[in-house]
Amino acid sequence: MNVYTPTSITSNCFADSFLLLNRRSNSNIYYCFYNTKRKVKTLNQDFISHNFKIQAVEKNAPQLDVEKLEGSTTKSGFNSFSWPSPEDEIPFWKREFPSWDINLDGPVDIKKDSDLIHIVHVTAEMAPIAKVGGLGDVVTGLARACLSRGHKVNVFLPFYECINKQQIKNLELVNTYDSYYDGSWVSTNAYQGVVSGIPVIFVEPSNHFFKGQCVYGGSYNELEAYLFFSRACLEWMQVTGTQPDIIHVHEWQTGALPLLYWDMYHHLSLRIPKIALTIHNMEHYGECSKEQLSKCGLDGSIYATEEKAVDDRTIGHNPERISLLKGGIVYSNAVVTVSPTYLKETLCSGWLAGTLIRHREKYRGILNGIDTGMWNPATDIFLPAKFDALNIEEKKTCKHFVQRGLGLASGGHQMGSHAPDKVPLVVCITRLVPQKGLHLITHAIKYVKEISGQMVVLGRASDSRVEREFKDLADLVIHFFTTYGS
Repeated sequence: MNVYTPTSITSNCFADSFLLLNRRSNSNIYYCFYNTKRKVKTLNQDFISHNFKIQAVEKNAPQLDVEKLEGSTTKSGFNSFSWPSPEDEIPFWKREFPSWDINLDGPVDIKKDSDLIHIVHVTAEMAPIAKVGGLGDVVTGLARACLSRGHKVNVFLPFYECINKQQIKNLELVNTYDSYYDGSWVSTNAYQGVVSGIPVIFVEPSNHFFKGQCVYGGSYNELEAYLFFSRACLEWMQVTGTQPDIIHVHEWQTGALPLLYWDMYHHLSLRIPKIALTIHNMEHYGECSKEQLSKCGLDGSIYATEEKAVDDRTIGHNPERISLLKGGIVYSNAVVTVSPTYLKETLCSGWLAGTLIRHREKYRGILNGIDTGMWNPATDIFLPAKFDALNIEEKKTCKHFVQRGLGLASGGHQMGSHAPDKVPLVVCITRLVPQKGLHLITHAIKYVKEISGQMVVLGRASDSRVEREFKDLADLVIHFFTTYGS
């Protein structure tokens, strides 16, 4: 695989990594894989099962100069600024923000690429409207980066029932078409709208798929819903005559799309696209049966081989299983993961290592970065006060906002040797899974206590044992922590 190196870009631009994909035909195309934001967003997110926050509450926490802060002039993004309180009916991190508009203007000195292409992302998540983890952030950041370089970009997303339509600009029904599922054709609506400056196609089947109060965890079979979604996206491209240069799929949820494309739609009318797969988290494989895969119109038995999509862990078992993620790796033109370090880890451990090694020539690790248009404290609408590197005074207001909202800045006594506004405040927002280094988080909690600081942990634990461990830790550290339920 050749590497295309474009003209140099400025250091404040978050787009700097490029790959040249070799088509299965003789021609080549350029596609830009940009460094995008992986940073966890602010506290404005609701979590499903096993939700909790461990909030550092020192009994003798110092009292900041509230009158001084409240009397100061803050560069606030809120029309009516109000200090939060732990007694608020709606916690501050769940408040409605004044607008979902963000700073859509990228750095003005970004040069447009000369070889412009059409990129389509097919994804289960997109920030901020359907965000559960880092996947949603990366899709939004990457799409915005491609747009800023002059490329045409669309994102395909399930029209989850839980999506707040008020967060979508110019939402309208584009067309209604039929897409195949389990022996019949399902009437499907396709809406288009704009989210964070990105054109989005929302796929809404007339059956029960994607109904529920959360992105994940509905009463429907999620695996079969995403099989339907993968084909429905390709079906829409076919019926509308849309021929993107790149179809960029993400995670196991859209792992069946490369199979559907090369073994079905490429032989029908979609001849131009090439497929890129990004693996954000190798912990989820998209396990399914041959019968389930067959529901999207493919013959599932054809893919139950080691060279294609069989789950290697089930070889020789009855029944053997299929991995959608493995199938996506095998059938995609290019496979990317979130960093060179994670690439090395995945090549050395896990049952998919053998598959990745066999396809090493098309596997790359590109470090995720941040979208500086969205993650800029000088313009961020989610902050109660604005600051930058040359004027960080208002950062104290933001810190105090968190402390007030969680009841941390109360008591009126000094904390150790720290002045009231110098108390270290550590906030950790993460999925509470072993992959994130839980032992490091628990060590940090104890260390922050030793230095008389404050610590807040906001996370989601899918394992009830992990949730219990953190709640027990909250009780052990001399009542230094208080647990709040979501």
